[in-house]
This record gives sequence, structure tokens and C-alpha cells, in this order.
Amino acid sequence: MTDVNGSSYIDFMCAWGPIILGHRNALVDAAALSQIQAGDCLNGPTAHAVELAELLVETVPHADWALLQKNGTDATTNCVTIARGATKRRKVLVAKGAYHGAVPWCTPSIIGVTAEDRAHLIHYVYNDVESLIAAAKQAGDDLAAIIVSAFKHDLAIPQELPTSEFAKTARALCDAAGAALILDDVRGGFRIDLGGSWRGTGVEPDLAAYSKAIANGYSLAAITGTNRFREAAGQAYMTGSFWYAGASMAAAVATIKELKRIDGPALMKHAGERLRNGLDAQARAHGFELLQTGPAAMPLVQFVGDTDAQLGARFCREALNRGVYLHHKHNMFISCAHTDAVIDDALSRTEDAFRAISTR
Repeated sequence: MTDVNGSSYIDFMCAWGPIILGHRNALVDAAALSQIQAGDCLNGPTAHAVELAELLVETVPHADWALLQKNGTDATTNCVTIARGATKRRKVLVAKGAYHGAVPWCTPSIIGVTAEDRAHLIHYVYNDVESLIAAAKQAGDDLAAIIVSAFKHDLAIPQELPTSEFAKTARALCDAAGAALILDDVRGGFRIDLGGSWRGTGVEPDLAAYSKAIANGYSLAAITGTNRFREAAGQAYMTGSFWYAGASMAAAVATIKELKRIDGPALMKHAGERLRNGLDAQARAHGFELLQTGPAAMPLVQFVGDTDAQLGARFCREALNRGVYLHHKHNMFISCAHTDAVIDDALSRTEDAFRAISTR
């Protein structure tokens, strides 16, 4: 990645997630350009819409159908709409501190938000089974859905992968109540597992929201769902002027096919572990201890005892000065372009960054 001043960086934020194959991927850009030349934003969908929907259904085990939209907030919000439409209920269980988008029902801001916007949300603690059960009990026979993140990725605190017990409890509660289990896979989708980020738990959702990385930087989102929720998805009014734009769908088809061909999640996991191990060794050599949490492909790196995150901020500044783009509070993102050689190059620079902060 090169900035306007001509400085180059090894990028571990990947546009905050959308870049999964690497910046300016030739295969993806060629697919998008071909559709742009044929016509992008038209009166209706292009053939790529059908191809992409079929590819998503083929790729995601729980998916019987797919809806294509434009951004992650579209997808999570419309998952909730579909769940309420199908169940004729109102209550939705949401983890405390979770981020599901930037509209009144879920935004972390309180500006312009009324109590009525969130009147039917009940909060639980991620990975806390008793908390989840209590929230479901509070919802009673008005439970429409439980929405879960791919993993706990609240800002500036250690990340948590979902436990099997938590995932299975969420599934059981939804089954018992006839509610929808919604997986917000906007951030994790296709980086952790092409079949969905909860595949490792053995639990499948009823509805899932995808965005960020599915088109390698082109604006797109998708909902996948089971047949039980097909009718409600078809009846709910969901649209947007740019939702049928074909270039991003062509990019998504190319992205997903390439991720399958090269086993992208395995490559990113390997690269993330290589980075994680290298940073840990460097930190210890310079007298620091790191706390590294979350999936290997989406690592959060913090310094033990760094309660105000100032040490982490200093380290990231020193790394940036040496051409490595990191973040001290937000999880980072590995891409398939992070080869062993790129990771080793980054580590040669972070070694100097550790040295710089250890001498102050």
C-alpha cells in the first residue's frame, strides 16, 4: 500500500477488513472492470447476481437462499427484519458491547437515538451461558432472534472465540422458542472459514450477514438463510438504488472462487500465526509481554499491563514510521497477500519498533 506522499506500507488493517486477497488484486479488478464496461448500475440485476447467489448457497452450508445488499448494516438490520417477519415477534437478544452496524437499533452512539429505537432489545454477555439463558427467559414468548458475532471483538478489550457451550446454547434456545439464530459474520466472514465463522462450533445459524471481505474491497453485502425464513425474506421490503450494481457482484464471484481455489482461510491462518509468533518472540526479547487474542487471521495485539493503551499506541507509531500499518485497539486483518516473505519483512521492521520503545 502506498500513500499520497509515495511512502509504502505493509498493511495489516486491509481497509478495516474488506481487502482479503490483497490490494489491487488483478483477477478481481478485471472481473469488476469487465462488468463496468458492460454496465454497472442498471434498471435491474445483472447475471452476476444469480451467479453470486448460487455460489453463496453452494459455499455456505446453512444457506438455502441469498439476498444481495450493499453494506454490513443493511445485512444485519434486514436479518432482524426477516426474523421478526417470520416469527411475528419483537424481542432480539444482543450481546453487550457488540457492534452490529450504524443505525439507531444498534449504533454505539446515542446521538439521535430514542429509547423506542431499542425498546425490544435485551442484552446478554457474550460466551456467558447463564446470561444468555436469562435474557431468553426475559423475552418469553416474544423472542424473535438471538444475534451473535462471529467472535467477541469489542474495541480495545481482549477478543474471545465462541465456546462450544455458548454456541450450542444459543442454538438450543432458538430451537425451543422457534426464534432465529442470526450470525453477524460481516467482520469474520470468509477469513475464518468459507462455510461461516461458526463452523468450528458445530452450530449453524438460520440467518447470516456478510459484507467486508466478500468482494475484496468492492461495496457489497449478503444475507444467507434457511428455507424457514425464505418467505419472510421475500415479503419484506428491502431495496436500494445501488443494490443491483453488477461490478461488485462480479468482484465477489471472482473473490470467492479464488478463495476456494487457494484455500484462503488456511493461508491467512498460517500468516497470522507466523506474525503472532514473531511478535511474541520480539516482545519477550525486549522485555515486554504481549496479550494476543482472537482468530489468527484477525489478531488483536496488546501489551500486558498497558491499561491506557499508550504503549501500544507508541509501538504502532514506531512500526508505522518503519512502513508497517498496525492497530493497538482494533483487531487487525490478514490477507492472502501476506506471504511468508511479507510477514518476515514486516517482522524485520517491528523488531526495530520494539527496540525504539524499549530505549525510551
